[in-house]
Amino acid sequence: MVLLRFLMKIYILGIESSCDDTSAAVISNDVICSNIIAGQEVHQLFGGVVPELASRAHQQNIIPVIDTAVKKANIQKNQLSAIAFTRGPGLLGSLLVGTSFAKAMALGLNIPLIEVNHLQAHIMAHFIRNETHTNPIPEFPFLCLTVSGGHTQIVVIRENFEMQIIGKTIDDAAGETFDKAAKIMGLPYPGGPAIDGLAKQGDPLRFSFARPVIPGLDFSFSGLKTSILYFLRDRLKEDPEFIEKNRPDLSASIQTTIIDILIQKLRKAADQTGIREIAIAGGVSANSGLRQALASARDRFGWKIYIPPLEYSTDNAAMIAIAGYFKFLKGDFSNQKVTPFASEK
Repeated sequence: MVLLRFLMKIYILGIESSCDDTSAAVISNDVICSNIIAGQEVHQLFGGVVPELASRAHQQNIIPVIDTAVKKANIQKNQLSAIAFTRGPGLLGSLLVGTSFAKAMALGLNIPLIEVNHLQAHIMAHFIRNETHTNPIPEFPFLCLTVSGGHTQIVVIRENFEMQIIGKTIDDAAGETFDKAAKIMGLPYPGGPAIDGLAKQGDPLRFSFARPVIPGLDFSFSGLKTSILYFLRDRLKEDPEFIEKNRPDLSASIQTTIIDILIQKLRKAADQTGIREIAIAGGVSANSGLRQALASARDRFGWKIYIPPLEYSTDNAAMIAIAGYFKFLKGDFSNQKVTPFASEK
């Protein structure tokens, strides 16, 4: 299979539809050719993703998005070697759209179908190469902090698909905490980028919030969410304009608290495993405060840090395509009976 990698060009079409972004990408071996994403602004009106609206928008977007991705890659559909798709976890209705289309297209082109785990794909994004430059690739074994709106995990990666979760949230995810705090403060959805932007103007030490005391490597953010809610409720009783007057400092303080929790657990995991190759993945990996904290940790703890480019941090099909490529090399294919799953089994 290693020889095959160098003797022929393998084109993988990746399809991502786990939440509210419809994305398609084409990869040639491990070099990205195109990565197209269609967002869904309708959810901003509701302050969060509405599953039924998301699945309907995927149905509208999936054909033009895939067509654009193939054309931008400058290939014909019959040149595709396989189709990779997100099987889960995610919103079931959204996943059904991507899964059904991938199955139909693979059947029509008579090429292999490859199912991809969304969380594993975020980690595999570190192995995407571009024609003009190559980002540093982690060496095995490495630790990956995977943080998003629905998941917060610390994973040991020993090989491409040999992954062990050694820490995870027992309740809410870090990204969900960002979004909830932003909603309470009257910020637009998605809340994470809004808080990140305001935090750059604020004092991160101005306000303090309760921090969970969870043994081991697991996370908990429900207590922090409650602490933020009660803190703001009490301050608003004293001054109805408290949030409006203090949004930058509140954002900076909330962001710093979340990041400190993440870094403390990651440091504990590095100490326990002895691994100094550290990566981050998932939507929250786009947060500038987290990226800065990791850069600081690199110098303090002697870590070698790997941070994905911003375009591969949030949900995208390039990460599905690269995971599909490595599965293609292994001959790890799915069949037409495959069905999506909403949560980890």
